[in-house]
Amino acid sequence: MKQYIDFYNSQRSTIEANSATILNKLRKEALDVVSSSQLPKIGGENYEITDLNSIFSPDYGINAKRIDMPVDAALAFRCDVPNMSTWLYFLFNDTFHAGKASGIQLPEGVIIDSLNKVANEQPKLVEKFYGKTATIKNPQVALNTLLAQDGIFIYIPDNTILERPIQLVNILNSQVPLMVNRRLLIAVGDNVQAKLLICDHTQNTSLNYLNNQVIEVSVGRNSTFDLYDLEESSNRTSRVSSLFASQDEGSNLLINSITLLNGITRNDFAIEVNGTNCETHLNGMAIANEQQHIDNHTFISHNTSRCTSNELFKYILDNEAKGAFTGRILVKQGADKIEAYQSNKNLIASDKAKMHTKPQLEIYNDDVKCSHGATIGQLDQNALFYMRTRGISEKEASMLLMQAFMNDIINSVRMDALSDRLKHLVEKRLSGELTLCGDCGAKCPKQ
Repeated sequence: MKQYIDFYNSQRSTIEANSATILNKLRKEALDVVSSSQLPKIGGENYEITDLNSIFSPDYGINAKRIDMPVDAALAFRCDVPNMSTWLYFLFNDTFHAGKASGIQLPEGVIIDSLNKVANEQPKLVEKFYGKTATIKNPQVALNTLLAQDGIFIYIPDNTILERPIQLVNILNSQVPLMVNRRLLIAVGDNVQAKLLICDHTQNTSLNYLNNQVIEVSVGRNSTFDLYDLEESSNRTSRVSSLFASQDEGSNLLINSITLLNGITRNDFAIEVNGTNCETHLNGMAIANEQQHIDNHTFISHNTSRCTSNELFKYILDNEAKGAFTGRILVKQGADKIEAYQSNKNLIASDKAKMHTKPQLEIYNDDVKCSHGATIGQLDQNALFYMRTRGISEKEASMLLMQAFMNDIINSVRMDALSDRLKHLVEKRLSGELTLCGDCGAKCPKQ
């Protein structure tokens, strides 16, 4: 962490001059945490296969001076979801840009804009949410808070229904190795219905990147909010993503994390269920081969009564890929009539692939229905044999079974167009046809 402390101390005036007061306000506390703590190393609790210390140790460049990296948004990304119209926005590295579709008028009171810009123009509104759900005592969150200068702010006021999804496309691209500290701040009011699709891509795949991002989500009373997070980056991209969410009474939150192409990925999800009669759905899938590395850590805390949560993560690992899942469900004392279910299922397609799984329940109440479990196995040989007797090749039969294995994750998507698109992407990924797109340089399926 010393290199980042030295960098901040040397560039402090530049960082703060290019940032809103609200963002600067938490930097001192963040610096104290960074100075007094260490990033987790491999073998630590909940870090059985992932070494954040080594991920952050290379000497990456950081764009503290906010040097403009000109990108034509119309050309930067042409892959989309057929039959789905969205409000489209971009983060180029960690700088906000609006896409053409964002020009379509948003409902009254909705804000989707640069976090730094809104923090300057409406500081009281941003201050109400910034740093409130994220745990700054977490060293990677503290590092993000110390260095973050921009990101996106999404504010959806009470009684708003967004008829179309919001789409945020994050693109990594530079001429030198780069570290970005993105901040995504999402505030959903009461009686809201909204959906957000986040897509992570890397354009220049010949360089090393580190994406250290923090996502804060607050969901108001009786609101329904979906967040879909799709990563298609590169084998030289490291992603450390920390998502924190809070739910008020009667809210319905769905988070679906999909890793199709990556280098090293560590995703942390922490959800505080603070109101009664809430629903929480946390799903994820990962497909990895070669030496790709995917580690998901989840925590759902049931703090009040009469709530349900369903959690399902699935992995397919081949070659020398490594996977990990650590999940914890906490039911606090007094939180009765909770139904909470957690499952992790994994397919290992190679003798060299490795999976570590640790599902956990921590319950301080008797009046609950809770379960957890994990499986690690290979493709059903009887099913393979049956399909081959029907004239299907072994390769095609294996791919069909793996597709079927992921179907319940895809079917949990509450947007038909996106669900259809994911089926197509998974099919291309499993067949080895997910490759560089000639139009944009991002990871896309061959058309």
